[in-house]
Amino acid sequence: MIEPHVPAPPGPPPSWGAPGGAGAPAPLPVRPGTGRFLVLAGVFVCAACGLVYELELVALASYLIGDSVTQASVVLSVMVFAMGLGSLAAKRLRRFAAAGFGALEAGLALVGGSSAMVLYAVFAWTGGWGGLWADGPRVLLVGFSLTIGVLIGAEVPLLMELIQRVRRQDPGGAVADLFAADYVGALVGGLAFPFVLLPFLGQLTGALLTGTVNAVVGAALVLGLFRRDLTRRARWLLLTANVLVLALLATATVLADDFERAARHAVYGQDVRVAVRTDVQEVVLTGDADGRPLDLFLDGRLRVSDSDERRYHEALVRPAMDGPHARVLILGGGDGLAAREVLRHPGVRRVDVVEPDAGLVRLARNDPGLSALNEHAYGDPRLHAGTADAFRRLRSTPSAAYDVVISDLPDPDITASTKLYSQEFYGLLRRVLAPDGRLAVHAGPVADRPRTFWTVDATLRAAGLPAVAYRVGTRDARDADLAPDPGRATAGLHAPAPRGWGFLLAARAAPALRLDPAAPRPRTLTPESLAGGARDAARTRVPGLPPSTLVHPRY
Repeated sequence: MIEPHVPAPPGPPPSWGAPGGAGAPAPLPVRPGTGRFLVLAGVFVCAACGLVYELELVALASYLIGDSVTQASVVLSVMVFAMGLGSLAAKRLRRFAAAGFGALEAGLALVGGSSAMVLYAVFAWTGGWGGLWADGPRVLLVGFSLTIGVLIGAEVPLLMELIQRVRRQDPGGAVADLFAADYVGALVGGLAFPFVLLPFLGQLTGALLTGTVNAVVGAALVLGLFRRDLTRRARWLLLTANVLVLALLATATVLADDFERAARHAVYGQDVRVAVRTDVQEVVLTGDADGRPLDLFLDGRLRVSDSDERRYHEALVRPAMDGPHARVLILGGGDGLAAREVLRHPGVRRVDVVEPDAGLVRLARNDPGLSALNEHAYGDPRLHAGTADAFRRLRSTPSAAYDVVISDLPDPDITASTKLYSQEFYGLLRRVLAPDGRLAVHAGPVADRPRTFWTVDATLRAAGLPAVAYRVGTRDARDADLAPDPGRATAGLHAPAPRGWGFLLAARAAPALRLDPAAPRPRTLTPESLAGGARDAARTRVPGLPPSTLVHPRY
């Protein structure tokens, strides 16, 4: 509860640096109670904006650079450290609290509001430079985190001075009031980012709008409430600075759509055909016109390239279909390409696709290029697609419900996928498999990340599903990144790609690695190449690895 007035403790009053002399209250245009309310309202708004800047940096870094846990840890730890530096630095500005706070908010609005656009620009146009600039986006991320943290940290000491200028109060009560408004504002900003700004405005426009609100509130608080604390020259300088900041943010907002299109072309090339932001991720389709190959990118990572995708999907699906396969579950695979391979087999009665992104399923069903690539799998009456979290879906699935499970999920090194490669997850899969059922798992590029691959193998075995490993090489190094690399997103278009894909075929008893003789002949896979892939994978084995669990992820 905000206390209206608490008697000040005994002792000499502080010096506020005001024209009226030491300890004199600020000459306000409103009553002290109204002035306190306006200051606390300003604290509320500034705190909301500050948290939006933090979340925007975390989200953009996770999308552009990968590994959301690492990026969140870097951004948040650097910002908290910088907030301490800002609080110390603000001690020197307390005599000029009104002018200092006004200048600080103008700078924070400009830096925070433009941070998403600047980071995206650097990543799009310089992400493939390599050399000394290979870590340029990461360095810039730390720089923005440090600068924004310093500016946010300097707010509270200056606001403490301003609220005491309105009406003197004991320090404990003033700090309690400020922190209450600050924390409530942080709550509102934290909820507004994922539920309002990101889905309706996007990262670029959302950050620019936040900066605009930040600048307007900061300028209004100082120029409206504490204008008599400023000289005439200071008022004009502050007004001019805020007008320039607002003009820059407004111009950037107007140009945001054109900028995003240009940046997307810089990343993906000039043949971007579809670019949509679903509820889960950004989906981009390129090519499929004038003889150009179709590429599908999910959150900047190349997931499908029609010049080489058949090698991946045949290797993932075909070995698992040797045996009973009337009931098949596909986890992920919203593009419909794994389902295409499953539906080629005689005897398939039902295929359930569990894909978390309904937007990707709609695109795979309706886009002419992608639906042609999956051979209109979603039009087959045997296929049933559902939008759900795979972990949650398995917990509600009856035992022994499926003869075959195909795990066509993102690489385990991506933080969001780690739980889908855990011992607990594979325990659920073992329960839903029929006694003679098989599980096929895409486990990342075995040649490039053998430790990760064999950790998946150890985890399957710990869950009671011994597996046989095999790999498939790629024809085109650029197309090898069907399995996303967690360390890079769109930069993967310019960086060396993994040299192949690694798979694990698991069952309650060690399965035999064969192809179904009753199925149509694969176009890229033969019994000889499958056996050779098993020998190649076995040579990379890393023994003695512990399994990965929910509470102790090993990837």
